[in-house]
Parts: sequence; structure tokens; C-alpha cells
Amino acid sequence: MDNEQKFCQSCGMPLTPEILGTNADGSPNEEYCIYCYKDGAFTDDLTMEEMVESCAQFVDEYNKNTGQSLTQEELKSMLRQYFPNLKRWQLPADQLPPATSPIKQQLIDEVNALGIKGMPHIDNLFVLQGSFVNMEYTINGNKVKLLDGNATYWGNQVERQGADGRCFGIACDEHYILVSEYGKDGADAELVVFTRR
Repeated sequence: MDNEQKFCQSCGMPLTPEILGTNADGSPNEEYCIYCYKDGAFTDDLTMEEMVESCAQFVDEYNKNTGQSLTQEELKSMLRQYFPNLKRWQLPADQLPPATSPIKQQLIDEVNALGIKGMPHIDNLFVLQGSFVNMEYTINGNKVKLLDGNATYWGNQVERQGADGRCFGIACDEHYILVSEYGKDGADAELVVFTRR
């Protein structure tokens, strides 16, 4: 067994079995994490500099995990030196897997087709951990959670039009589309749509 620590070849995150990306057939991908690579394609079409900006937002988490105390700018500078060593940023574009999974665009179209009142047009979905989006709803007097906390979903959060501070949360996979509405930090979550695809 190879015990050498592997890192995502797109964002540099340490690869552990539970965050491995997935190939088109659903099998684990040993090179990329689930946040960068799902269903046989990259989850977003980013340049290396955009990936640096995206990862640098998590500077607090990075410092906590490494015991360092870098500023966001220091982390960016470090990532700019590190990323060129990763496979995604070395390969010519024509040898890279596709940048967006076919199911992602399909799900975006299906969510927009729901025509939910007050929900702005969705133009992107991101990979989110189930535990992060698995809210509790009251249905027929019972409190229930509808998602799998260990799975990953294509999702997004958008502010409800009318700016009353409430948001719509979207979580989809190949079987279901869930849209909920909630206040600050997920307060008073209400189920808007839960439909089988």
C-alpha cells in the first residue's frame, strides 16, 4: 500500500479517500478532489490565477490546518509558486479533461426551468458537501433532513429578489433537485421544491 500523501492536482488540497473526485462512471479519481473534479470533468473552467484567488479565500482554514499565520497575500504568493507543479496547470489544454461536466449545465437549465418566484437566473453550480447543505425542514409536523450528509451535490446559494435577507439554496444530483429558502445562517428553512429528475 502506498502511504505517500497525495494532493489534488488542481487545488493542492491533501487527498483523503472521502474527498476523492469521481470519474464519469462514478469510480474514484485518484488525482483530483471532489471540489475540483466530479463526474469525469472539472467542476469549473478556471485559470490558474482564478484558482489561486479561490483557494486564498480559505486562508484561515489553511492556517488552522498548518499551524501557520499567513495573510491572504502571502498565501496567494505561495500558491502561485506551488500550482505550476500540479498536473492541471502543466498539461496543454487539449489534454485536459473537459472543464464542465455535462450534467452540470443540464441541472442549471432544469433549475431555471422551475420558474421559482423571486429566484434570480442561476448561471453556475458548485460542488458542495452534503453535511454543509443538509438542512432540517418541518414536513407534516415532523423535522426531516432530505440529503445525505456524506454525499456531494451540485449547489448554489442566491439572494431572493426583493432583498429581504432571505436566500434560496439549491442542491442537485443525478436523481433529485432540491430548492429551499431560508434566512441568515439557514434560519427558518422552508422546502420550496424537492423533485425527482
